[in-house]
Amino acid sequence: MAAAEEQQGFRSLDEASLVTYIKATPALAARLGSQYLDALTIKEVGDGNLNFVYIVLSDAGSVVVKQALPYIRLVGDSWPMTRERAYFEASALQKHGSLCSEHVPEVYHFDRAMSLIGMRYIEPPHIILRKGLIAGIEYPLLAEHMADYMAKTLFFTSLLYNSTTDHKKGVAQYCENAEMSRLTEQVVFSDPYMAAKYNRCTSPFLDKDAEAVRGDDELKLEIAELKSRFIERAQALVHGDLHTGSIMVTTDSTQVIDPEFAFYGPMGFDIGAFLGNLILAFFSQDGHADQANDRKAYKLWILKTIEDSWNLFHKKFVDLWNKHKDGNGEAYLPPIYNNSELLSLAQKKYMTSLFHDSLGFGAAKMIRRIVGIAHVEDFESIEDASKRASCERRALDCAKSILKGRRQFESIEQVIVHVQSFTRD
Repeated sequence: MAAAEEQQGFRSLDEASLVTYIKATPALAARLGSQYLDALTIKEVGDGNLNFVYIVLSDAGSVVVKQALPYIRLVGDSWPMTRERAYFEASALQKHGSLCSEHVPEVYHFDRAMSLIGMRYIEPPHIILRKGLIAGIEYPLLAEHMADYMAKTLFFTSLLYNSTTDHKKGVAQYCENAEMSRLTEQVVFSDPYMAAKYNRCTSPFLDKDAEAVRGDDELKLEIAELKSRFIERAQALVHGDLHTGSIMVTTDSTQVIDPEFAFYGPMGFDIGAFLGNLILAFFSQDGHADQANDRKAYKLWILKTIEDSWNLFHKKFVDLWNKHKDGNGEAYLPPIYNNSELLSLAQKKYMTSLFHDSLGFGAAKMIRRIVGIAHVEDFESIEDASKRASCERRALDCAKSILKGRRQFESIEQVIVHVQSFTRD
């Protein structure tokens, strides 16, 4: 495999060969200052499941270089994975960046043969949102920023804004990212519901809980419907992996990274991933509480952030729809939806469906993080396995009930009350 990759112009870089690559790449060399290239500081920080990620610093500037490997880093070369995901990540960063530049890092350079992206370094004090949530840090602008990002990226890549012709071109382009979507199909919608090789849970505490998921016929029927929507519904260009590990934050800045799973899919998959991961963070807080901080106030802040994220998204999305209702979008043609009352009814129906989609996908993402292959640090960093399992069980039970009963919720406030009903307080 390695020889074939090299013939295609691909070689896996290490710190030494990365310096040589940068020197030969004007777009990156210019960012770092040509006179400083012999004194670069390079740090590999790819703590994710898939890629190598290098932070490169000089006295003149900084870049992040990300290279996709031909396999899943978490597992090794026994699980091959397309390097073309780097092309779709770069493309999605550029597209979403053009729509919401304040929350998406700029791409400086992309090398398709090398599966390599050079982009803006999101500098300290930015940290991964998941780590901030574990540390109990409040981010007062998070809901506003994420609502803005989701509203703009989803609306402007949908048929509410685009002609059918343009939309189909986008769908056709991202259909080539099928291997990444198939990975999501497997780990989110399939593996947790059967005895799969890479599934794991906090054993032995959650063994029966995992078995119950695999034996829950009602849950399986609901997840089948969501899987179909995920595969079949090309609603907008979604990030595809919008969890709290794909967001970098300070108290006044929010940056969305890592859209290598990007494809044209259901909008609710992005919204649900974000909200579902916040709910996971909520349930993990009891495991991080101590005598100095019982985390009760922080749990309330997380719930308020969930509530505000949906409500602000709803408002921003509908505002964009109203602003562009007479544009090129072909989903609701002005000659048909030609009075405000009818348009309002159409919007209400659309947003209700999107809300229920978001709840379903969010719940599915929660379940896979507890009984599937890749877990979340929110729970994994709780050292006491019994305490961790207790937090996970409440999250799992909550997720199952939301997935099954998602259509019964009429507002995010009702969801918040429901989530609170699973706490031990």
